[in-house]
Amino acid sequence: MEKIRVMIAEDHSMIRQGLKQLIELENDMKVVVEAADGMQAIRNYGAQKPDIVLMDINMPGKGGLQALEEIRTEYPDAKIIMLTIHQEREYLIQSLTLGAAGYILKDADSSVLIEAIRTVNEGESYIQPTMAKELVFEFKRFTAKEASVNTKSSFLSDRELEVLKLIAKGKVNKDIAKVLYISEKTVKNHISNIFKKLNVKDRTQAAVYAIKNKLVE
Repeated sequence: MEKIRVMIAEDHSMIRQGLKQLIELENDMKVVVEAADGMQAIRNYGAQKPDIVLMDINMPGKGGLQALEEIRTEYPDAKIIMLTIHQEREYLIQSLTLGAAGYILKDADSSVLIEAIRTVNEGESYIQPTMAKELVFEFKRFTAKEASVNTKSSFLSDRELEVLKLIAKGKVNKDIAKVLYISEKTVKNHISNIFKKLNVKDRTQAAVYAIKNKLVE
């Protein structure tokens, strides 16, 4: 049976050795390379191409998040599990955004670590169960934000949406009037209403809103 090849990136030697001993108690795993900082992790990954990386978030020099980003940019198939003491959702979300396949806390039971390695090696993601609630919270927050965006957009009339899209495309009032076959005065009135409804101060902010919320192609 081919063993799962693991790299440990952790700046504390005692923790590295403890993780290595724990992993190598399993018949289907072996540690093939170690790293004491982010730069070394990037270099060693390229040299060894391990199946799984255990990456500490906080390391000197290039930290774990930066190493995660650089490795994933160069090797999109890299499977990296972040090890951390941080329970804040910001670290979790940032890690997942940068391409981490797993996220576990350093005080987790050894069974959690082993399960994470096997799960990620099989192509799945693994988030420590105690952190799952943070993902649920973030999803609810994102959903509420999206609902707010959609509600704002729905306040605009069809004509105001047309004007907003043209603003986002860089059209001045005169051009908008020609495209929509209305007077410049009417265009100004629509723009004023758009600013009020979207709570923006100028054309630039209105355009940014339109682009961010995909109201223009």
